[in-house]
Amino acid sequence: MSNSRIRKAALAVILGGVFVGSAMAAGVPVNTRVPAHDIKTDGMLGRTATPDEIQAWNIDVRPDFAGLPPGQGSVATGTKLWEAKCASCHGDFADSNAVFPPLVGAYQASKQDIKTGRVAALVHGGTSIERLSTVSTLFDYIHRAMPWNAPLSLSWDDTYALVAYLMNLANVVPSNFVLTRDNVQQVQDMLPNRNGMTWNHGMWPGKEIGNGGIPDTHNVECMKDCAPKPKVETFIPAYAMNTWGNLADETRPWGPIRGLVTVSQAELKKAEEKKASAANDPNAKVIALIKGSGCIACHSFGDNKLVGPGYKEIAGKYAGKKDMVAELTTRIIKGGSGVWGSIPMPPQTISEADAKMIAEWVVDGAKQ
Repeated sequence: MSNSRIRKAALAVILGGVFVGSAMAAGVPVNTRVPAHDIKTDGMLGRTATPDEIQAWNIDVRPDFAGLPPGQGSVATGTKLWEAKCASCHGDFADSNAVFPPLVGAYQASKQDIKTGRVAALVHGGTSIERLSTVSTLFDYIHRAMPWNAPLSLSWDDTYALVAYLMNLANVVPSNFVLTRDNVQQVQDMLPNRNGMTWNHGMWPGKEIGNGGIPDTHNVECMKDCAPKPKVETFIPAYAMNTWGNLADETRPWGPIRGLVTVSQAELKKAEEKKASAANDPNAKVIALIKGSGCIACHSFGDNKLVGPGYKEIAGKYAGKKDMVAELTTRIIKGGSGVWGSIPMPPQTISEADAKMIAEWVVDGAKQ
């Protein structure tokens, strides 16, 4: 088999894992045998996705509102949903700046903002709604990712209502407004900063778009007679604190929003102990090396064969044979074929020390 065939086989293994995850997300059972008609004649697994499977992923809402389904939501309904599902993290008036960036807060769109589509006050910062240039971005994100602990649980009508509520908070629509697919373009046409997306700044460093990376801000830090910094705090409910792990570890370490420690001290201590234990566990080091080097694309940790044999099966052949360490090290680095069938293993870009570590781990029984 050529290197090209090997790469294709490895890619099939990786994509297989992706499609399994996709099927699970779509509610498709994956713990079943692959039907015979799903096995292609070239030996590769796969089939054409069904319309229902495609639709489960086809949930994006685009700037031209393609993908936006029929539905409606009033400001009144959005207010109730906000208080029940959103206020604990984002504040009663979308003003929280402790856990997440403030969405609306005290901002009220002026008639001039709505007329020009540019929020002049953005030179001083601005909330998320002040910076927002497309309603579809807000709609899509709420439906796809909120609430924090239960993404994709909101119905389309719920999402319409929450967007209507936020637009009312920002003084874009009246309190008796009902948002629908038929009038969402009207809201877009009133969005305060709809014309505020600029390309001539350092975030777009290319030649065709942007100014080549030149910073667009020249502010200096206040050194005297500075106004006190406002502090508005909300909290993540206890039941949702550790839904996605420690938020502080997943947030960039600069800027106004640093993330919140969402795990308990006991959990932090346990994680540190586990990390320290893994650092001193030779098996953990090898497993991390194997994962980091991409070896599991072709070799499972069990005895099931992917492209090549699983590590458990390899260990069954070489366990206890210390004299094979040198030969296995060479095979890992240089590749080879014939021992486990006709499919060759290509040379690996790995150091001799790392290859030897894997070989010794296999000879010791591939313990995990």
